[in-house]
Amino acid sequence: MMRALIVDDELHAREELESLLQETGEFAVVGQCGNAVEALREIRQQKPEVLFLDIQMPTINGFELLSMIDPEILPATVFVTAFDEYAVKAFEENALDYLVKPVETDRLAKTIRKLKKSLGQGIRPVYASPEIRSIPCITTHRIKLIGIGEVEFVRSDLAGVYVVSPKGEFFTELTLAVLESKTNLVRCHKQFLINVERIDEILLEDSNSPRIRTTSGATVPVSRRYFRRLKELLGF
Repeated sequence: MMRALIVDDELHAREELESLLQETGEFAVVGQCGNAVEALREIRQQKPEVLFLDIQMPTINGFELLSMIDPEILPATVFVTAFDEYAVKAFEENALDYLVKPVETDRLAKTIRKLKKSLGQGIRPVYASPEIRSIPCITTHRIKLIGIGEVEFVRSDLAGVYVVSPKGEFFTELTLAVLESKTNLVRCHKQFLINVERIDEILLEDSNSPRIRTTSGATVPVSRRYFRRLKELLGF
C-alpha cells in the first residue's frame, strides 16, 4: 500500500478524503494535517510516498508548502481543490495529478493508476515551486511569519532551526538546506545562514575564525569554507 498524508485546512474534507482512500485498499493514511507547518513536521517524521494537498489554505497555500519541503523527502503530490481554475496552475507546478472536491471514486481510480506508475518507476518528483518570501515560525498557539528581509540570520543546533530577527528568535520547521536554496540567505557556516543586507561588519581579529556582526549587534561565526564566497558577494 502507498503511504499517504492528507493536508487540508477543513476537517470535514480531510476525513471524507481519508475514508475514500481507505475504501480503495490502496493507501495507508499516515496522518492528517490542518496547515502547512503541521505538514512539514509530519512529512519529515512519517516520510509519506503520496501527499494529497489542498491548494487554498490560510497563511501558507499548497504551492508555497511544496517549496518548503526538502527535495529528498518530497512526496508525489496530488492537489485537491474545490476550484477548477486551479487545475491549470497545478499542472504548471508539475503535480502528478489533481482532484476536484467533492472527490469522485472513478476520478480517484485514475489518480491511483498514475501514482502506481510513477512510484513503480521510482521517479523523484520535482516541482517548480516559488521562492520563500516569509518563514513560518512556531510560537505559542500561533504561526508567526518572518519576512526574509527581516531575518538577520538563521541557526541550527540539536534542538532545531531558529530564525533570528530584531524581534527575537523563533523556531521553524524549515531546514537550512531549504532556506539556502529557496531564499537569498547565504551560507556562512555549516550551522548558520546570514542575510547579507543585515551585516554591519566582519571582524578579522583571527584570520582563521572571522565573525560577522549584524546590525543588531549579534555575532555570527564564519567558516573558512564559506568565507571566500561571502567576500565575493560583499565585493572585497
